[in-house]
Amino acid sequence: MSEKLKVGILGGTGMVGQRFISLLENHPWFEVTTIAASPRSAGKKYSECVEGRWKMDTPIPEAVKDIIVKNVNEVEAVASEVDFVFSAVDMTKDEIKAIEEAYAKTETPVVSNNSAHRWTPDVPMVVPEINPEHMEVIKYQKKRLGTTRGFIAVKPNCSIQSYAPVLNAWKEFEPYEVIVSTYQAISGAGKTFKDWPEMEGNIIPYIGGEEEKSEKEPLRIWGHVDDAKGEIVPADDIKITSQCIRVPILNGHTATVFVKFKKNPTKDELVKAMTSYKGAPQELDLPSAPKQFIQYLEEDNRPQVQLDVNFEHGMGVSVGRLREDSIYDWKFVGLSHNTVRGAAGGAVLCAELLKAQGYITKK
Repeated sequence: MSEKLKVGILGGTGMVGQRFISLLENHPWFEVTTIAASPRSAGKKYSECVEGRWKMDTPIPEAVKDIIVKNVNEVEAVASEVDFVFSAVDMTKDEIKAIEEAYAKTETPVVSNNSAHRWTPDVPMVVPEINPEHMEVIKYQKKRLGTTRGFIAVKPNCSIQSYAPVLNAWKEFEPYEVIVSTYQAISGAGKTFKDWPEMEGNIIPYIGGEEEKSEKEPLRIWGHVDDAKGEIVPADDIKITSQCIRVPILNGHTATVFVKFKKNPTKDELVKAMTSYKGAPQELDLPSAPKQFIQYLEEDNRPQVQLDVNFEHGMGVSVGRLREDSIYDWKFVGLSHNTVRGAAGGAVLCAELLKAQGYITKK
């Protein structure tokens, strides 16, 4: 009997589901034993379900090829086979909320890549290096759900990973006003160039819902657990305004960022704060944790997607072009891998943190 925790992937045939499956191949703690998807995929081998639409650079892991895909809507049947699930289902927001709660109520922890529960007050939305203490809100969520073991935890939007960690590393200098523009890869929409040929050589200056997420989600991450209310209260000491643009890149979200500080840091202080920044994943030596969370590149033409998106296996953040600004105090360019750190990889790291904190155990 394997000592590894048995994992189910909800929405395992989509792009993020595929990324979960590829990242979990040979994971030291977790083993994918169950894959669930829409009713049209149910009853087929996983390899059949993704034939002709496998979007990863690496082949389908041998261990999952012959898994018979289950109907994601058959909650009890799926939940009975696993210790916890990752959620990457493609449904409406209300449907996602309902199905994730249904799984949690079977006493199955749900670690979600979806946005549906990011603003549910007692659901932690966590970047493990930034706000691991927010997992403490789970006890209030369990009370609401009537569970002893089941709960939902989520990771935030992919685009904020390229700048929120940097601003967090600079907290001692009190950033209070931020302008950010994100240049977002097409895989963030679950697409490749084969699926979306009109994106070749093109830019679309609108991504539905992204600007609100980019402005508001960091505030929730920087908030605190209010024990009297049993929920996360967002921070209110920083303002962010953003524009989000779809660009013809497969993987990698780039951000250009302008920051005002209450204090007056030097460039050396800012660079040192970034590059020395560590959090719970590094202290706990979690399997997916980058050894260095944020790297700083001195060259004027970095970070670049082609050179830097896979820094720390896609789990690190790359920063460059840090310089004084004539209107704001400082400006920089950030880059993160949107489907690794920004999606499946970030959720895997959350699950590792939850295991280390004792929230996820064998059933």
